[in-house]
Amino acid sequence: MSASLSYTAEDFDKTIPCKTVLTVGRDKNSDIVLADLMVSRNHAMIRRIGHGDYYLIDGGSSNGSYVNQQRVTMPKLLKHGDKITIGGIDFLFEQEMTVQSDDDSMAMEDTIVHDTPEIKKITIIVADIRGFTSLSEQIPIRSLTRMMNTWFNQVSDVILKENGIVDKFIGDCVFARWEADEDELTTISSALHAAKRISEVTEELNNNFSELSEDLHIGVGINTGAASVTTKVDNSAMGDAVNVAFRLESATKMLGKDIVLSESAYRHFPEEYWKDQEQKIRVKGKRDPVRIFAIDFDVLPGLIKAMKGEAKKKNKK
Repeated sequence: MSASLSYTAEDFDKTIPCKTVLTVGRDKNSDIVLADLMVSRNHAMIRRIGHGDYYLIDGGSSNGSYVNQQRVTMPKLLKHGDKITIGGIDFLFEQEMTVQSDDDSMAMEDTIVHDTPEIKKITIIVADIRGFTSLSEQIPIRSLTRMMNTWFNQVSDVILKENGIVDKFIGDCVFARWEADEDELTTISSALHAAKRISEVTEELNNNFSELSEDLHIGVGINTGAASVTTKVDNSAMGDAVNVAFRLESATKMLGKDIVLSESAYRHFPEEYWKDQEQKIRVKGKRDPVRIFAIDFDVLPGLIKAMKGEAKKKNKK
């Protein structure tokens, strides 16, 4: 879905389309150059994720970036009509909505917004930074902003490289998905690759941000199941399969493991990896216990290699 920023500068009204990445700052190479001493050289950017989600990312600027008068410390998902403030300039974020009319001649008077959900089988990954809330209270806001924006950008690239879709970022948590109607094995393998890389990205923050008082780690939940995927502007997945993935990520804390997978996901592993190691846990919202398999990141290289072998066997059949 296309989007744009409208603002007034030097007595001129301007509207700038939002592309994949739109940069704002004093630097002459920025897409929007602001000659304002309250604006940093590379102040902020707007980045498109997936089909139509636009996030405002502050670059760790001195004076900050604001959405609806609230300072942005983590990537902020923008909605139509949001007011963005950078330095002394106010921007209006506008995003097209998919509309259709039964009669084109009455389009301006009677439009219908179509939001027909599709039921799809998807593989879901939820990855969350451990203990981030307490750590964020100890880190200067500029360092926190730079750190989270680094994580946001790199995690987004990881998911896209693995042919997944970033459904949304929720604070220090990423929720991503792969369509699995035809090839569940490949999507499970992609989710494991993504989990490994997200862990590596998070570990790199420990080396690059000396302000951290303790190392950052992530917990990951992976599930495969049917979900309702909306076709409107946010293009988000909802349903029991998504809820279970979030519960599995939470279970990593209780189990002391890095990754927790549902039976629908781990059953694609070679049996020797999970046989006699399954567990049953209770999760909120489910009447019956859920069968799961929990692992640590150090077993992923061998597991991913084994799954490649499984994929080759499947393709030969």
